[in-house]
Amino acid sequence: MYSLINPQSPWLTLIFIVLAIWTVPWKGWALWKAARAGSKIWFVVLLIVNTVGILDILYIYIFSKKASEKKIEPAA
Repeated sequence: MYSLINPQSPWLTLIFIVLAIWTVPWKGWALWKAARAGSKIWFVVLLIVNTVGILDILYIYIFSKKASEKKIEPAA
């Protein structure tokens, strides 16, 4: 009988596969946005820290927007 914490559990394998499928596109998009924005610190943080896509999604929808808003200056 398999349990969830057994390393040979098919459920554990399935969970890892689903998490990888969920995480990789978000991480790729967030890294791409950070690189295009020239944000080296965010790029390194997003590359090293794995939060199952949570930090990546926050960067894409919140932090990258704040950074782009700061760069826009009215022409005087």
